Amino acid sequence: MELRHLGSTGLRVSRLGLGTLTWGRDTDEHDAADQLKAFWEAGGTLVDTADVYADGGAEYLLGQLLEGLLPRRDLQIATKAGSVPDPDRRFDASRGHLLAALDASLERLGTDYVDLWQVHAFDPFTPLEETLQALDIAVSSGRARYVGVSNFSGWQLAKAATWQLASSGAHTRLASTQMEYSLLQRGVEREVLPAALDLGVGLLPSSPLGRGVLTGKYRHATPADSRGASELAAFVEPYLDEEASRIVEAVAIAADGLATTALNVALAWVRDRPGVTAPIVGARNAQQLRAALSAETLSLPDEICQALDDVSAPVHRYPDQDWSTL
Repeated sequence: MELRHLGSTGLRVSRLGLGTLTWGRDTDEHDAADQLKAFWEAGGTLVDTADVYADGGAEYLLGQLLEGLLPRRDLQIATKAGSVPDPDRRFDASRGHLLAALDASLERLGTDYVDLWQVHAFDPFTPLEETLQALDIAVSSGRARYVGVSNFSGWQLAKAATWQLASSGAHTRLASTQMEYSLLQRGVEREVLPAALDLGVGLLPSSPLGRGVLTGKYRHATPADSRGASELAAFVEPYLDEEASRIVEAVAIAADGLATTALNVALAWVRDRPGVTAPIVGARNAQQLRAALSAETLSLPDEICQALDDVSAPVHRYPDQDWSTL
């Protein structure tokens, strides 16, 4: 698998990442082991998790697999901290909470360091400088090699990245931002992606297949074994409207013309967008993952990319674009 630099850093990661959102919950240790092995055999290196996935179960399962299945040095482990199961405060990015969460993550993962440590979301109740200080401490102490953020808006990302680059003292630059990005969700193109490109921050798209909708599985009905028929139905439902259906049909037409799958077309499109380092792909089993990994060999023709761009284009109005063009 092709490797790419993560933002403006020297870290090179596979241009597809493996997501572990369902590990320890819907994906047991046998399926997780099969996925990790298939990913590694395909040349994948970036594995993304978080301390709240399965209440820590995803990290623990990944750590167990790293003990005997694959050499730790062959993978780049990315995890997140900051989300809390508290109805009154969804995010806690205070220095104390973040560093304690990092130590707990390392223990579950069975490793001395993570390659990429990410703040899971912006915390409006904690000064941003305090949050960023936790990232500096993580790197200077050797517990994290690189740091990033997740689910930051454009101004939040720009403020954080600029603070790290411009303020006095030793600060580690932000390497990445993880955001939902797909043909069905192009909101990051308004503010986040321009900021990331300008500041040298790599984008790690989550849900690059539109929460599974872009595979085409929901075109005619809701499969009984799909997320749309499970307790996660509300997660999928926003992408089952008329506008999304029009985009899904365009992807299906492109796939037929290229003799490939809708999954491959949708994944190749987001993988090769400007500023993208590596879409994070999750799967229920190794068979699903291998289907996604087969997109590695596909490069979309320019005319197909343009057609997909046109059918899925987000609305840009003032002040999202150059005022002189409005």
